[in-house]
Amino acid sequence: MRRLWIALFMLSGMQLHAQNVKEVHTTFQTSREWRPTIDVRAKAVMVYGVGGNPSDKSEKIPFEERVRSWRDKGYVAHYMTGIAWGEYQDYFTGEWDGKMHLDEGQVELNGDTIWHGHMVPYIVPTDNFLTYLKERHIKRAIDAGIDAIFMEEPEFWARAGYSEAFKREWEKFYGFPWRAQHLSPENTYLSNKLKYHLYYKALDEVFSYAREYGKSRGMDVKCYVPTHSLVNYAQWKIVSPEASLASLPSVDGYIAQVWTGTSREPNYFNGKMKERVFETAFLEYGSMESMTAPTGREIFFLTDPIEDWPRDWVDYKKNYEATFTAQLLYPRINKYEIMPWPERIYEGLYRTSRNSDKKERIPRHYSTQMQVMVNTLGQMPETKERVEGSQGIGVMMSNSLMFQRFPEHEGYEDPQLASFYGQTLPLLKRGVPVETVHMENLSYRETLQDIHLLILSYSGMKPMEPGAHTYLAHWVNNGGILLYCGRDSDPFQQVPEWWNSGTNNFATAADHLFTQLGLDPSLDEGEYKVGKGKVYILRNDPKEFILSENGDQKFVALLQRLYREPAGEELQFKNYFSLKRGPYRIISVLDESVASTPYVAKGTFVDLFNPEVPVLNEKIVHPGEQAFLFDITSLKERQKPRVLATAAGVSDERSTTYSYAFTVKSPINTTNVMRILLPEKPVLSEVRNGNGEIDHEMSWDQESKTVFLRFENDPAGISVMLKWE
Repeated sequence: MRRLWIALFMLSGMQLHAQNVKEVHTTFQTSREWRPTIDVRAKAVMVYGVGGNPSDKSEKIPFEERVRSWRDKGYVAHYMTGIAWGEYQDYFTGEWDGKMHLDEGQVELNGDTIWHGHMVPYIVPTDNFLTYLKERHIKRAIDAGIDAIFMEEPEFWARAGYSEAFKREWEKFYGFPWRAQHLSPENTYLSNKLKYHLYYKALDEVFSYAREYGKSRGMDVKCYVPTHSLVNYAQWKIVSPEASLASLPSVDGYIAQVWTGTSREPNYFNGKMKERVFETAFLEYGSMESMTAPTGREIFFLTDPIEDWPRDWVDYKKNYEATFTAQLLYPRINKYEIMPWPERIYEGLYRTSRNSDKKERIPRHYSTQMQVMVNTLGQMPETKERVEGSQGIGVMMSNSLMFQRFPEHEGYEDPQLASFYGQTLPLLKRGVPVETVHMENLSYRETLQDIHLLILSYSGMKPMEPGAHTYLAHWVNNGGILLYCGRDSDPFQQVPEWWNSGTNNFATAADHLFTQLGLDPSLDEGEYKVGKGKVYILRNDPKEFILSENGDQKFVALLQRLYREPAGEELQFKNYFSLKRGPYRIISVLDESVASTPYVAKGTFVDLFNPEVPVLNEKIVHPGEQAFLFDITSLKERQKPRVLATAAGVSDERSTTYSYAFTVKSPINTTNVMRILLPEKPVLSEVRNGNGEIDHEMSWDQESKTVFLRFENDPAGISVMLKWE
């Protein structure tokens, strides 16, 4: 009987499966079935794992039942699981094929396996494991009518590389016996390059299978990679294929997994190491956006109202505002994963403050604010507007940023990824919206079309293909300005790679680049004309700009001159970022910047970071703070009723000459606040659930012609009717 029920469910899933993911602008991930406490009203849900999430402590509901529970509530259902870890104990313990596979975990030098959970190792993705993943997990998801597969976090720890499984993959890939990565820079580079290749290959195989199996079922299956940014993986010493995946036909897009936990990783600036959450998040989102923009792949931006590490609600709120603001400063992105794991956000217990041992569920004021914020994301417009400030400065990145991070070798150190932050933070901290450029995307014309000053260093990374230099030389010859920073004395310059192998005999990777540019590789520091453009060589490693106080003065002065020379435009320094995005204003004011003055916005605004959603005529934003505002004066149709801010999902809107009605849904045990634009003051307000009228608070603001409502949320739906004369 149970088999018959599952078969009928699969048939109904095939007939009613999710609409095309291109139409989805908001989503979230959960391993749980639908329940009223986590009904967050995004358009789609990514149901996690055929076997759930390894961290689940409660009873696990069968996958098909979880999918059906969300579909019954109107959600588009997708599938997410990990490719480097997951509920795959049946594989490792031999239940699947009768053989134990615990030797396929990622192993450190001391012989310890790196674990993600109980009997859940980080995986060396062998061919046998990929066969298991396809047959036991991907197939079952597609049979349930799922047409979008999200394989998250292709992660190989840089400190791993000592398991028997990895040694076998080494010999298969390189054709010679395994070498311990800690013994030389060459071994380190080769080891990490293999880790990169293994997950590149793994994702291609799994996604190619998903597409083909979907076709056999009459489905067009789309495939996405939720992944941390290249900035974070390099800093955390993890290897992942990152930008190269965009060249795979089997990959449709990404989720940029950026949140407080990644962005609070400390970095250096002006000689001080500390957390710089907004700045790091801005660079993380930027690296993900630039990774996908030239390729046409889709991307969702993620934020998390809490984080993996247990902290306190005050900390979570402050850093959520910082990361949320950073993601909105990328105006070409309007798809979002509004949160991961709502079950831990709404049902978890965390400290009330840093110095308190008291734990409680999410405070009502924070859940209200968070829901106001996430409910804007479904309405967030794309725009051609740019972040205020000097445009056109880029910093080059490559996937090989991950290859030199661990272990350290004599003659090379890069504390807290200082080689990268040394090129970016001196600009970012002065209010310049510096961009990142992915070397793997240089074959796309769009990659450099808006860049006129490009900063490049091979101190912390190396070019993976010689073709990159051909594209760079072409760009410079056509008028681009290249600033190359580096002493080129690190031991990774001598690893056996394309620039010193075969017909090439260059001492460093940069020597090949300079030759392509028509320059003598032995040139000293200075400026050199190349075609219509120019190259400036600066013989400093970028980390030197930030590891000491005022270490960036020479670098910044040079940037000012190089930026000014083509068109006479000055490089604008300021202590804030600001963007107008449709009716929304996004503002972040920097500390450690060129000024300590606040940013003052004047107008008629709804404050979307305030759970009371008040109307303001002035918003003052201090250094280290952010603001998110709805600009009422930007609306062209001021007589048309409209919800400006809400802590619930709005549907079934209906307007007449003298009334405005709608339905709202949001998780139980949360409070809805609303700021609604009306042509006149309402004389009647009705707020009802299935049991009749419910208590609510209402007030009118005559100047803005907006009404404020407050009442308790209900996922079953609440009907609101407002009437005026």
